[in-house]
Amino acid sequence: MFMAIIEVKKLSKTFKVKIKDKGLKGSLKSIIKPKYKTVKAVKNISFAVERGEIIAFIGPNGAGKSTTIKMMTSILYPDKGTIRVLGYDPTKDRKKLSYEIGTVFGQKEQLWTHLTPYDNFKFFGAIYDIPEPVVEKKIEELKMLFELDEFINTPVRNLSLGQRIRCEIVASLIHEPKVLFLDEPTIGLDPVVKENIRTLIKRMNKEYKTTIFLTSHDVGDIEKLCKRVIIINDGQLVLDDTMENLKYHYLNKKIVEAKMKERVNLDDEDGITIIKDKGYNLKIEVDTTKRSVADALKLLNPDNIIDINISNIPLEDIISDIYKSKDL
Repeated sequence: MFMAIIEVKKLSKTFKVKIKDKGLKGSLKSIIKPKYKTVKAVKNISFAVERGEIIAFIGPNGAGKSTTIKMMTSILYPDKGTIRVLGYDPTKDRKKLSYEIGTVFGQKEQLWTHLTPYDNFKFFGAIYDIPEPVVEKKIEELKMLFELDEFINTPVRNLSLGQRIRCEIVASLIHEPKVLFLDEPTIGLDPVVKENIRTLIKRMNKEYKTTIFLTSHDVGDIEKLCKRVIIINDGQLVLDDTMENLKYHYLNKKIVEAKMKERVNLDDEDGITIIKDKGYNLKIEVDTTKRSVADALKLLNPDNIIDINISNIPLEDIISDIYKSKDL
């Protein structure tokens, strides 16, 4: 049975933005006779999230992701539409909702950098009116889960980015939120640390049944964590589908860029599309549902390859393709 823990219905948000001409004259004019334009950040979107889901909410920069999250967490109020998070209306029940949700923004610190993680956790416990013995027990539990023992008493300013992100997540869990909003939690992290953070997110979801609302530009985050994906672009809902379907139709393509010793004459084949061919430098797209990357490399002749890079199609390109395929 579907139990909606988040319900968004016909949600819209517009902003009034000042327009400024170039140069000093334009700056003075904008002060004396300011001009404004209306920007529709979110346009009549609707979706629901089930209890215990890890859901990806993705889109290009400026798509409306952050605005939507800010409305769900009561930072912004919608112009139209309704929101229910854990049964609360964020516009009316802001304080009550804050005790039930957590947020982690990869680009914004919520920890006091001059304090240790332990002191920060105690501080957050006090903010949420949690009895000290309960906070101590929770810190000990999360310290073990997130492997913080080596640096829990080190000032946050001296931690690596990966260590800080782990502590940011723990701080957001001190009050045992039922819903956790993660905005780019792995941004700027190296591949090994990213994988560690992903593992911790999965464990957290499994052990605490926390519903996780994730935004990320990293295909790896989406592919390894989420079973469902919602895509937003230009303020409109573009796609709401399972990760399995999205992966089959869009994430099964790889980009192979190779620098060759000798020129290679290669034509489009079933599962292989040539993006760029400059003789010694090739860029091809491989549809792995039809051809393996190994097959593509055989066509290039491994002995003729000086350098090679294999990557996913950029998420922005995937979103753009999906967006173009929809009649919005």
